[in-house]
Amino acid sequence: MAVLQLQQVGKSYGEGAARSAVLRDINLSIAEGELLAIVGFSGSGKTTLVSLMAGLIEPDSGTISLRAQPLQGPGPDRGVVFQSYSLMPWMSVRENIALAVEAIHRQRSRAQQAVMVQHYMAMVSLAHAADRRPAELSGGMRQRVAVARALAMQPEILLLDEPLSALDALTRARLQDEIAAIHAQEGKTIVLITNDVDEALLLADRIIPLTPGPNATLGPEFLVNLARPRGRSTIHHDEQFKKLRRDITAWMIEASRSLEKERNNQLRLPQLQPRMPGEDRPPRAYRQAATSSNEARYLEFSQVIKSYPTPKGELTVVDGFDMMVRKGEFISLIGHSGCGKSTVLAMAAGLNDVTLGGIVLDGREVHSAGPDRAVVFQSPSLFPWLTARQNVMLGVERVYPHATRAERREVVEYYLSKVGLGDAMDKSAADLSNGMKQRVGIARAFALSPKLLLLDEPFGMLDSLTRWGLQEVLMEVWSRSQVTTICVTHDVDEAILLADRVVMMTNGPHARIGRILEVKLPRPRTRSQLLVHPDYYHYREALLSFLDEYEHGHKGKQEAA
Repeated sequence: MAVLQLQQVGKSYGEGAARSAVLRDINLSIAEGELLAIVGFSGSGKTTLVSLMAGLIEPDSGTISLRAQPLQGPGPDRGVVFQSYSLMPWMSVRENIALAVEAIHRQRSRAQQAVMVQHYMAMVSLAHAADRRPAELSGGMRQRVAVARALAMQPEILLLDEPLSALDALTRARLQDEIAAIHAQEGKTIVLITNDVDEALLLADRIIPLTPGPNATLGPEFLVNLARPRGRSTIHHDEQFKKLRRDITAWMIEASRSLEKERNNQLRLPQLQPRMPGEDRPPRAYRQAATSSNEARYLEFSQVIKSYPTPKGELTVVDGFDMMVRKGEFISLIGHSGCGKSTVLAMAAGLNDVTLGGIVLDGREVHSAGPDRAVVFQSPSLFPWLTARQNVMLGVERVYPHATRAERREVVEYYLSKVGLGDAMDKSAADLSNGMKQRVGIARAFALSPKLLLLDEPFGMLDSLTRWGLQEVLMEVWSRSQVTTICVTHDVDEAILLADRVVMMTNGPHARIGRILEVKLPRPRTRSQLLVHPDYYHYREALLSFLDEYEHGHKGKQEAA
């Protein structure tokens, strides 16, 4: 008998013409003790689905049953952890967890309740932080409190709605391990909502994708018959894992493309793309500004050190970062949180002073910020009252002072069209989605004709579907300009997909280059091609092994891979 069952469930929001169908025809049966992963993209209705299973909202159509009985609202038999943890800020870790224990287990004595609280704090490795308040905790630790609080209710079913998506790679890995351990030790029925295929494969017995919304429904199910426990490094040698990963990713990409094609057919905007000069070449003003004679030693980091004064003395964050970059090379910079990746990028941009050593770009030492270095941050900084065209034009007018007005317009239109915004140039930034705003940021950066493009986790705040699409946009535009680029990322697949070399940094403080991996995959690259290339998992294993080696602060000498 299924512990939880949904039959022909549908859910919409709004009234009249504004009514929007979020979910339709959801048929799902969850077995006792199963760990089910539902994989989907932002806007596909994942949180709505969790809220339905939790009894927080009611379906418009269909039925939901808990142990063959109609679901009657929320209850302690279902523990829920959302992406945004809701903790009482004035209470300690212990007190936040005790709230759930005291509310659900009233029949137990104070001593028994205290033992339960201690047990679940230990389960998520927070016993040492029992008396800290949320403001004193990292994001990962706060999420652990939320997980512990849900577990302390001792629910029959644990519903996890993207609980790890906002966390750094290391914290995310640790919490994944804890979820796997909880499932193994307590035999909980767990429903995990995620946009990370690897996370689903690492944890789940079964994976079901959710089609892109609106009007989303469930796709085909994929059984994960991989032996447990599943290690991150060893699982990548398993041919079944590789096949499942390839099949699920391919299905999701195709589902996304089909929906986009349908939307484009409905919009009927084929005539709105601007006419570009010089066939498919960048405008003349851009080509003239991009000339350089210093290719072999184009960008040099010479024993760069960055330190900050603290009450306990000087703290050295980056200690001896030493590297040479060829003109037109694409570098991915990867490492655990706190290893100084963004600090290196900020120094190259001239936004942060170098303590010792030096950075030389095209024969000139970097002392301050300038338009010859374009930066794209995780969150695009646009003027919301200006249009996409006007936001890009602000920089273009400065870097092309001798170009005609028509030439500057050509530069703006060329790059906005290349990032897929040919039909949205005159929309205000306030009316654009996060993905579209980041496209404007990318277009603005390329339009500056920079000598160096610096990307600081440019897709880190976006869901997988948007991220995959923008990675391909970035590669397509980069292939035409061949601008020298450094991209900070925590995503192993993104690092391999984009880079000529992946530079791996050791843990901070005193971080430096730990290893450099040369990626000899042919260009142009797509995610689908990457998953079937015979060398892909070799590169992936090299990066994952390095990250695993440095997970606990190990430090080694610089070496080339």
